[in-house]
Amino acid sequence: MIIAYCSSARGLERRELSGDDQIPSTAVWIDLLRPTDEELHSAEALMGAEIPTRAEIASIETSARLYDEPGAIVMTALLPMAVKMVDPELSSMTFVLSAKRLVTVRYGEPQSVAQFVRRLKNDTELDHAGPSMALGLIEQIIDRAADVMEEASRGFDRISVRVFEEGISARGKSVYQEAIREQGRLGLQVAKMHDVCTSLARLLLYLENHGRKVSLSDDQVVACQSYGRDIHSIKEHGDALDNKLSFLLDATVGLVTLEQNQIFKIFSVLGVIFLPPTLIASIYGMNFVNMPELQWQAGFLFSIGLMATSIVLTYVFLRWKRLL
Repeated sequence: MIIAYCSSARGLERRELSGDDQIPSTAVWIDLLRPTDEELHSAEALMGAEIPTRAEIASIETSARLYDEPGAIVMTALLPMAVKMVDPELSSMTFVLSAKRLVTVRYGEPQSVAQFVRRLKNDTELDHAGPSMALGLIEQIIDRAADVMEEASRGFDRISVRVFEEGISARGKSVYQEAIREQGRLGLQVAKMHDVCTSLARLLLYLENHGRKVSLSDDQVVACQSYGRDIHSIKEHGDALDNKLSFLLDATVGLVTLEQNQIFKIFSVLGVIFLPPTLIASIYGMNFVNMPELQWQAGFLFSIGLMATSIVLTYVFLRWKRLL
């Protein structure tokens, strides 16, 4: 699908085109959503630059993500998608930017793009040129990344209250497992957002260094630097949150381990307390004919009393040594 945003007296007009339709020369932003080969060729003819395919977009080498074309620069960044899933899926978006227009290539539907489209309807002061479109979209992506990180931080606070205030018990197996799973989900989310921030930081640095080729103004160069600082702060927040998640995971496992150790301690102490009467019962359980107490009428009560006394003495000894 080709979605063209064309400049007009009434602002930007949104047009959906098919592969057979010619892209208007007034288009300042051409959004290619899951494009076909014909649609890619149509955008390439207008831009005068080769647009990478889906396989090329998936490349992880920096040289394949950031490079020059004759009339434009090509930049690929990772965007957060479906962040509430167990393993957040990341979609790559490619920016093909010239001084006149912007072409974006994407195979997913990140919220940041939809938010930027809604912003275009109300923002009448945005310059109708490729660099302004690119910087506005990047700003929206950074805002979305900050929202995702803030959401992860709130999730961490909820789990912290559950672990340290409400308590986690090994006997509540479902609660304990859900707490571990929730921490794992947050950890994956923070790790993926770290990759997003890294790719955006590289993109902004590359755009700043090649600003003359796409006719960036001084204000736009300053904006690139400001966005870079925002990404750095989001990344620092993510690093701190990652450390806190590691501490919380250790604390959760540690609390359950302490509870299990307490249970094992109780069984160990009970074993020690009942060891003397067990020994006495074993002795009197031997069926030798010449045992002195075998014919004694009070022998049974004597053995029971002896076992009870050994239990009491062992318990008093353990209490005295503060082992109970």
